[in-house]
Parts: sequence; C-alpha cells; structure tokens
Amino acid sequence: PTFRYFTWYTCMLGIIGCAIMMFLINAIYASASIAFMLLLLLLIHYLSPTSSWGYISQALIFHQVRKYLLMLDVRKDHIKFWRPQILLMVSNPRSSMGLVTFINDIKKSGLYVLGHVQLGDLSTLPSDPLQAQYDSWLALVDHLNIKAFVNLTLADSVRHGVQHLLFISGLGGMRPNTLVLGFYDDCLPKDKLIESSLSATESTDPLNPSQDFEQPALYRFAYLRGSSDRRDYGEFGDGKVLGPQEYVSIISDAMKMLKNVALARYFNDFDRAQVLLPSSLAKRVVYVDVWPVNLLRPDSCSYVDTCSLFLLQLACILNMVKAWRKATLRLFLCVEEGRSVKGSQAKLGQLLKDLRIKAEVHPVPWDQVVALHWQRQGGLGKNQGYQSPDSATDEMEASAIEEESEDDYVNSFPSNATRVSDDYLAAVNKLILDQASPPPAVRFLYLPRPPADTRRYATYLHQLDLLTQDLGPTLLIHGVTPVITTDL
Repeated sequence: PTFRYFTWYTCMLGIIGCAIMMFLINAIYASASIAFMLLLLLLIHYLSPTSSWGYISQALIFHQVRKYLLMLDVRKDHIKFWRPQILLMVSNPRSSMGLVTFINDIKKSGLYVLGHVQLGDLSTLPSDPLQAQYDSWLALVDHLNIKAFVNLTLADSVRHGVQHLLFISGLGGMRPNTLVLGFYDDCLPKDKLIESSLSATESTDPLNPSQDFEQPALYRFAYLRGSSDRRDYGEFGDGKVLGPQEYVSIISDAMKMLKNVALARYFNDFDRAQVLLPSSLAKRVVYVDVWPVNLLRPDSCSYVDTCSLFLLQLACILNMVKAWRKATLRLFLCVEEGRSVKGSQAKLGQLLKDLRIKAEVHPVPWDQVVALHWQRQGGLGKNQGYQSPDSATDEMEASAIEEESEDDYVNSFPSNATRVSDDYLAAVNKLILDQASPPPAVRFLYLPRPPADTRRYATYLHQLDLLTQDLGPTLLIHGVTPVITTDL
C-alpha cells in the first residue's frame, strides 16, 4: 500500500526518536532490550520452522543479487580474477555423491551447477516431467551441504541436453567455464544414497534394525543401471543412455565452446570424510599427484602450455581449500636419458615459485616407456634420415610448440595420437602406478584433445581407458583458456 503522509524520512525520524527516549528513560533496560531483540532475531533466523507466509529476506536478497549481477560485467573479466565456475553433469545422484562433494571442494568460491539431462520430447508429454524432480535435487544439495545450483533440461539426446546447459546455465557474468563429466566405462554404479540412509537409520534406532525403511523425497531418483529394480536396459542394452561416440562428441562440443573439460574416473567409491581423516588418527599424509604433461605425446613434454598450467591451477585451488590444506602436492617430472635432470627440475621449481604453488617435484625416468612410442620406433616418416637424439628431440619440441600455439584454431586437434599402441599405454599406466607410494587421494592427469576424425572417437576413448586403468580417483583435465599470469 501507498501511504499519503509517510516517507522513509519520517520512519527514520521515528526510529531515532524512540531510541533516544529509551535511553533517556533507562539506559540499562534499553541496552538489554536491544540485546534481547538481536538474540531473538538470530534464534528465529536459524531455528524457526518453515512458514507458509513467505520471507521478506528472500525479497531483499533478490533485489541485491539482481543489482550486483547487472554490475558484474563480462567485458571486464581479467585472468587475474579467474576462478573455476563448474558445470557437473550428473546422470544419477545415487552413484555420484563422492564426485559431487569433491567438485564442491575444487570449485572453492566459484560457481557450481549440477546439471542433469532427461531424455524425452515435451510435445509428446502431458506436462513437464522436470518440475516434480527439483525438490529431490534441492534436498540432495541440502543433504550434502554443498553450495550449488541445479539445472535440469529435457532433450532428445544427452549431447543436445549438455549443449543446452552449456549455453544457458548461469546468469550475467556468472556462467560455467568448466565442464565435468563422469568417465565412460563399464563399471557398475553403486547406490551411495541407500548406504548413507541405512547407516543413518541404524544410528538413530540401533535397538530396532529390522524396522522398515521408507525413502524420503531426497532419494526419489531413478534406479541405477544394473540394479534388479530397473526394468529398461537403455538404448545400448547395458542401461546406458549414450554411447562412446556421443560421449566424446560432448567433450569436443565443450572445447569448441571454449570450455575447459574434466573427466572424473573411479570416484564412485570416493569418501571425502575417510580420505581427509585427521593425520593424528589416520597416521598418514594425504597426497595429490599431478602429471601436467600429455602422456600420449612424449615429444611435447612442456609444462608451460595452457592445459598444463590449468591443471596446476586446479590442483593448487584444491590445496587451498581448508579441508585439503594439509595435503601435499606431488608434481612428477618425466625425464629422458641425456637430459639434465637437475636443470629441468630447477626450471620447474622456478616456475612453481613464480606461480606461488607449493609442491614436491619428483623426477621420473621414462626412457623404457618412451621407447614403445611410435615416434621412437621409426614412425617419424620414411623420408627422414638419421638424426641425433638431441636434434630429433629439439625438432619434435618445436613441432609440438607450433601445434600447441594459441594462434591455432581451437578445432585443430592432433591426429597422430591414434597411432599410439596399447603396449605404450599399458607402460604409461604402470609408470603412474609405480610412483604411487604412498597412494594418493586423487590424481590429476592431462586430457588430450579428441581427434578431428569422428570415426576415431572410440579409439580415443579406449586410449583414455587404458591410460587410467586402476588408478583410483582420477581427473583427466584439459584447459582451453589461460588461467595463470605473472603480470601484476
């Protein structure tokens, strides 16, 4: 309502007048009344039950958020103020609790969006099937105590749904710059929501473990593939709703849209609370292993390209999170015979010093591994004569730098990775496993670009599968935009 003889001036004058009169009458009682009022407000704010008449705080927050979002100008973005803004695609929350909580740590103070694609056509449905799911997703966010938004979409394919979310997620200057996907493999998912709910039920009533358990709204998600309660077998007969071709196409689409990409594998058994036990209880140090080099191309052992620096940045951000602050970063430096190990280690150490990243540098000889690569087995071309190892290496590094130049078009993917043998990938996988003493909590690996030829997508996915076989929780990361600068 609009009052004819009322303005904020008169309201402020009344407040000041009342406060003065209170203290003139009795200063002690006035101070005690104000303190009691503040305490009552805090109790109501944190302990009050849900009401049906609305909250004025929501209206005030909406006004302030809208105003500051309009002030957040994307044209004023600068690399110095970059932060991870992540879109995590979740197929089914039942098996993704470990990954959801881990990405909540790695996003630190950035934007975090949980995305989900449901297959369907709205024109053939009586109503929007997504509206009934939002309560369950929001309850999941509250249950996991994470700071995330939820975006659901309906599409005819998972690929189109991910494109929709990459285009429209966020608002103004707060839009995802990094896409995180689960890894495409044949591992059967485990229902972590049921396990956590059963453990909670047992702890609340240990004397009656046989009581019937009813799922609250939090757990009303679809059954996992491979479970006895699930009737459909998916489009590909194994419960999956997308194939390897479409999966790699999603990765390629994200890179075309200049989004960083991370693939998460073996996070289905990741337990954050167990990993981050206090050192006095666990009697061990938590390690985070970083391999910031393209292991599929030993000729491009550069630690200063955009992707490697992005990988280092994410590892550093994880180490800055309060829960991970006592973790130790281990950076592995792949070296070959004939090269100065101390020189390479000193250069990398100086780079870490300039970037203010604390990490242990571990040189790793990998001559026997590199010998299995096709480039070292006469695959450099028939027209090339004999070259000394140093000159050949210099030429390969120069060609790698040229291919990784920022002036290259974003879709100019290297195609020679398709010639990598399974023996070489198995040797690289063994090399990574041999350095895991003690085993790390999580690994960060370099994610190569998909091949330009879409017919080789299955081969590309097969290579990633062999590379990360049995490595434990692993993030394959590819960065497409600069995130680190040493300029003031």
